[in-house]
Amino acid sequence: MKISFLACALLGAASFGATVSAAPLHATRAITAPEGFASACQRYAWLCTASGGKMADADALAVIDKVNKKVNATIKPVEDRVVYGRANYWALPKDGRGDCEDYAIAKTRALLDAGFPGNRMSISVVLDRAGNNHAVLLVRIADGDYVLDNLTNSIKSWEKTGYTFLARQRYDNKSAWEVVLAGPRAKQFNEI
Repeated sequence: MKISFLACALLGAASFGATVSAAPLHATRAITAPEGFASACQRYAWLCTASGGKMADADALAVIDKVNKKVNATIKPVEDRVVYGRANYWALPKDGRGDCEDYAIAKTRALLDAGFPGNRMSISVVLDRAGNNHAVLLVRIADGDYVLDNLTNSIKSWEKTGYTFLARQRYDNKSAWEVVLAGPRAKQFNEI
């Protein structure tokens, strides 16, 4: 996944079965949404709406874990160029295939369908442990932000992923994005 907008803009618990806690991921300022996100909002109004049900954190943990595993098992990882003939096409998976942001969109839809509140979910763009662009779904519960990732069935606090978080959807205004800069490589962006 190529997220070149972000680089330019920045230049100006193993699982829920264990007791873990995560700090919330704090934002610093507004930023332009990733390429492909705005058109996804036009196709899927629910993706950019902070609506949804109410769910207690105790109930949410099991639902989040189930959705992450089910979506990961259902979708085959395939790049947008292969599926759609172009890069950065944010969409629900097509014919059971999609790339990282497509997994995140599918998990958002599944969690909304299960009654999880939309204002507690946020797609985030990150650098993975190898420094590659990647997208994940963040979910916020009382003790912090957790990551649903197509690369693992484990739900982890954002700090435990080894990822550098660059930007995310705002929780309160889902069509807007904000810089977060947190994780192992965040300092290199703060120094620029």
